[in-house]
Amino acid sequence: MTHDIFSTAFGDTLVRFFICLLVNWFIVHFLYFKKGKRRDFYFTFVIISVAIYFLVYLMMGMDRGKATMGVGLGLFGIFSIMRYRTDSMPVREMTYLFVVVCLAVVHAMASPIETDGTPLLRLVIIDIITILTIVVFEQTLRQDASKLVQYDRIELIKPERRQELVADLHERTGLDVLNVEIGAIDFLHDTVVLRVYYKSGSHKKNDIDNMIKIKSSNYASI
Repeated sequence: MTHDIFSTAFGDTLVRFFICLLVNWFIVHFLYFKKGKRRDFYFTFVIISVAIYFLVYLMMGMDRGKATMGVGLGLFGIFSIMRYRTDSMPVREMTYLFVVVCLAVVHAMASPIETDGTPLLRLVIIDIITILTIVVFEQTLRQDASKLVQYDRIELIKPERRQELVADLHERTGLDVLNVEIGAIDFLHDTVVLRVYYKSGSHKKNDIDNMIKIKSSNYASI
């Protein structure tokens, strides 16, 4: 009985699932996590890709002749209105989430693997193109690391004193500061929120840099 299960269409589904899981794991582990260092998103991307694959498979039914593109479009419609009830997801993380979801849907809705292996070859080509595209743009468009700083020397945020601001941040944080963006200002307490961009090699990036946000009801956006 076990042999019959794996020799039918379900066995074909499992083959495409393991291909999908391997590709998504490679993207998350070697391309995203190498820079992002977010273990929470690592977990999210991999588990969502697994869940989406089998969700699409079951929505289509055991008979693949009943599968329609409406299933995939309906699934993306659900995600378009879905919101995480935590902090908003950064653009880079949202992009990787979209990639793993797309690949899960593509693999789940692909044609059965025939004896000539044509559908499998198509999936492999799609996977390779996706991975190469991510690799090229990750290497070409290098992103500088950044962190939020609650800064007390509010007098240095003036444009004419920008060099003093950069020098003071370097002196107090030890970071090789590349750029500084001025956020919200609290005139009552003479503090300002800065986003400091720095060379990633000058400071070890960690999850806290991405997760912690400075909150205060006294700040006014500028």
